Amino acid sequence: MSTEPYSPADLTAAADLLRALGSPIRLMIVDELRHGQRCVHDLVSASGRTGRQASQSLISQHLRVLRGSGLVSTERRGQEIAYGLVDAHVAHIVADALGHVAEPESLAKA
Repeated sequence: MSTEPYSPADLTAAADLLRALGSPIRLMIVDELRHGQRCVHDLVSASGRTGRQASQSLISQHLRVLRGSGLVSTERRGQEIAYGLVDAHVAHIVADALGHVAEPESLAKA
């Protein structure tokens, strides 16, 4: 990690990244994709484990945001498209955020 101050461009890019992740559905998608590539129907099924299943069109909209932000890539598998993370950094960010909110309050303040 650099000891130099971050440039305004770096700070803007980091804010854009966090904005792209700023949705519970997008966090769920990234969390699923950290385990490997998934098709839209896999992500729709996974969304049901969060308490309320999202529609295929809603998942697709969120995937477009993640793709537009350069966080997700695609690979055609016959008639389906598999989505995957471009790199593991974004998965670590999401895992750390989810781990942070799951900590007991006494540990979070330490």
